[in-house]
Amino acid sequence: MTLQQLKQVITVSDAGSMNEAAKRLFITQPSLSAAIKALEQELGIEIFTRSNRGIITTPEGEEFLSYARQVTEQYQLMEDKYLNKTTRKQKFSVSMQHYTFAVEAFIRLIREYGDSNTFEFSVHETKTMEVISNVQNQLSEVGIIYLNAFNEKVISKILRESSLEFVPLFDCNIYVFMAKSNPLAKKKLITMEDLQDYPCCSFEQGERNSFYFAEEVLSTYDYQKYIKVDDRATILNIMVGLNGYTLCSGIICQELNGNGYTAIPLDTKETMTIGYIKRKKIPLSMLGEKYVEILRTYEKQRL
Repeated sequence: MTLQQLKQVITVSDAGSMNEAAKRLFITQPSLSAAIKALEQELGIEIFTRSNRGIITTPEGEEFLSYARQVTEQYQLMEDKYLNKTTRKQKFSVSMQHYTFAVEAFIRLIREYGDSNTFEFSVHETKTMEVISNVQNQLSEVGIIYLNAFNEKVISKILRESSLEFVPLFDCNIYVFMAKSNPLAKKKLITMEDLQDYPCCSFEQGERNSFYFAEEVLSTYDYQKYIKVDDRATILNIMVGLNGYTLCSGIICQELNGNGYTAIPLDTKETMTIGYIKRKKIPLSMLGEKYVEILRTYEKQRL
């Protein structure tokens, strides 16, 4: 197995066909097919299945490609630094449900490991199914979601069918997140009855607006006042303007949201497990590992 073969496999995967990959590599299609076949025989796996419609990567091939990409990227980094005397861009992408701490962790990652001239990072704070879809389609390396007793079977089934896995980070009790100006803000424990006169805010989930995809626990509760929104800034405004609230993990990030908000324990036995999703059997990149490492530090910050 050579570096050249790894590059050939990656090119075939990206191109979707032997003919197109051969053109990009400036070699003949028979030569490329023979090289891929020889590599498959050496490895004892089938990387691609071939059909009239083109090339399809097998599950074993997907796993191999993840390692191949890491090896070639590391080689390119060394080549750029020592031979070309240039610095290669660091790349990382994450998708998440609307968690301030996950955004703050993303910021910390850039502060600790990013170079202002050489990185290309992206963050997508979005709907539950889009988080899953982004990781499945490799638009993001990891996705941050939660599971609990209510949604676990449904979400886990979708993850299995998408060749994704959920890795737990930490368990949380449920808190009521609200502005400090809310009349309930000084209570030490809040009940659902206490909240009846105040609007509950929930993130809109679009076409997949099922209770199972809600970002807030107790999604089936019969709320008297209920407001759906698309972004976190709007929820914060509603908390101030209408004494609204939402249910959360209890992790507060004052650096980003300011000190005008608080989280108070909800009187419930419900819990949630926050974790990240990734492609099954595919190891995280160095930046992915660092991001997860930062996320784990928030377990100590739970209220």
